[in-house]
Amino acid sequence: MHRRTFIQQSMMSVAAVSLPHFIGLKSFPSRKIRIAVIGTNGRGLAHISALSHIPDVEIAYICDVEEHALAKGVNLAEKRTGKRPQAIKDFRSILDDKELDAVTIATPDHWHALATILACQAGKHVYVEKPCGHNPAEGELMAQAARKYNRLVQMGNQRRSWPNITEAVQLIHEGIIGKVYFGEGWYANNRTSIGFGKKAAVPTTLDWELWQGPAPREDYRDNVVPYNWHWFWNWGTGEICNNGTHEIDCMRWMLQVNYPTKVTSAGGRYAYHDDWQCTDTQTVSYEFPEGKAITWTGRSCNPYEIEGGGRGFRIYGEAGTLVNNGGDHYRIYDKNNKLIRESTPKLEQANTDVINPMGPGEALDAVHFQNFIDAIREGVPLHAPIEDAHISVLLCHLGNIAQRTQSTLICDPSRQGRIQNHAEAMALWSRSYQPGWEPRV
Repeated sequence: MHRRTFIQQSMMSVAAVSLPHFIGLKSFPSRKIRIAVIGTNGRGLAHISALSHIPDVEIAYICDVEEHALAKGVNLAEKRTGKRPQAIKDFRSILDDKELDAVTIATPDHWHALATILACQAGKHVYVEKPCGHNPAEGELMAQAARKYNRLVQMGNQRRSWPNITEAVQLIHEGIIGKVYFGEGWYANNRTSIGFGKKAAVPTTLDWELWQGPAPREDYRDNVVPYNWHWFWNWGTGEICNNGTHEIDCMRWMLQVNYPTKVTSAGGRYAYHDDWQCTDTQTVSYEFPEGKAITWTGRSCNPYEIEGGGRGFRIYGEAGTLVNNGGDHYRIYDKNNKLIRESTPKLEQANTDVINPMGPGEALDAVHFQNFIDAIREGVPLHAPIEDAHISVLLCHLGNIAQRTQSTLICDPSRQGRIQNHAEAMALWSRSYQPGWEPRV
C-alpha cells in the first residue's frame, strides 16, 4: 500500500486524535525544509503555528513591511520552535538564498500573484493564501509560473486536505446521494462599519510604498491597514474571495465542475454607509455545462447561522442531500430527509485564529501544510495545486465582475471561462498596475 494511502486510511479509522499525535504519524529521515513566512499581521501567524508542528521544518525568515507585525511573527516562531528566525522587511531580498526551499504568502490579496511569481522564478516552492490572485489574469499567471519554473504552488483552500471533507467527496463521487446537480453555500459574519477614512501621515512603523507594491498608488488613510483593505477594490476582493472561496471550492469539487456558462450576482453595500466598496450582502449563481448549478450567499454584517453554522454548504442529489456547516464534518440525508450517515471527528479542532473566528484552527491548518511539505520531500501530489485552485477563485472573481458590471455574464468553458461579448466585464479580467510592478512570467 502506498504510504500516503495508508496514512489517509489511518486517519479515517481514528475517532479523534490530538494534533501532535496526528503529525507524529509521519516521520521523515529527509533533510530539513527551510521556509520563509511572508506577511504576519493575520493568517501568517497561523502559518507559523501550523509549520511549527511539522518535524524538520525550519522557519528561517519572517517577512513583513510593518514593524509590529514583523515582531509578532518573529516572537511567535521563536516561542513555537525555540529558534529565532531572521526578521526581513522586503521578502525579495531573501530570494537569492539557495538554502531556502519555500515561502508561504499571507500578504494582502494584491501581492499574492507577484510574490508567487517572483518566488517561483527564484526556484522556491510556494504556499499562498486564497484568493490566489487579485483578478482572473493573475491566477492564470500564477499557474503559468508554476509550470514554467517547475515549482510546487499550493493554495490555502485547506478543506482539500481535511479528512472528513475528503471522505465526503469520495462518498458523493461514489453516488451515496445519486447524481448531484446543485450546491448551495453561505458565509455570515458580524462585521462593523469601517467609517470614513481620513488622509493621515503614514505610521513610522509601516513601509506604505512596499505595502502597496503592484497596486496603483493611493494616499494613506486611517481605515485601511491592517484589515479593512479587504473591502477596497484597489487591494482587496470582497467577502466572496476572502471567505466564499472555501465553500465554492468544496461545491465545485463535489459536483465535479470547472468553468461556468453563466454567472449572475445580486447584492450591495446595504448594512452601513461608509468607505466599504465591495458588497456586504451578495448572492451569486453559477450554471455549468454539465447541467449543474451552484449558489453562494455572503452576509458580512449579519451573523444568522444556517444549519447551525456561520458558514457551510449543501449538496443536493437525486437520492438525498449532504450538509456541511463549516467544519470538518458532514451529515447525509436520504430523499425522505432521514439521516443516514454522519462523520465523526478525526482531528482536534480547537480554533486559535483571532483574526477570523470561523477559521480552521491549528490542526486543520496543519494537515494542508503537511501535504505541502510531503510534496516537496516525497513528491506526493498537492491537494490544492494552483492550476486547479485558480479555477475556484476564478468563480469568485466572476461573481464580483457580474456584480460590479450589474450584468449577466455568459462565459465560454472551452476558453477557460472567458466572458463573451462584454468588453466592460472582460476589462476586469485583469487590472492596471503601478508602473514597474507588473507581474510577468
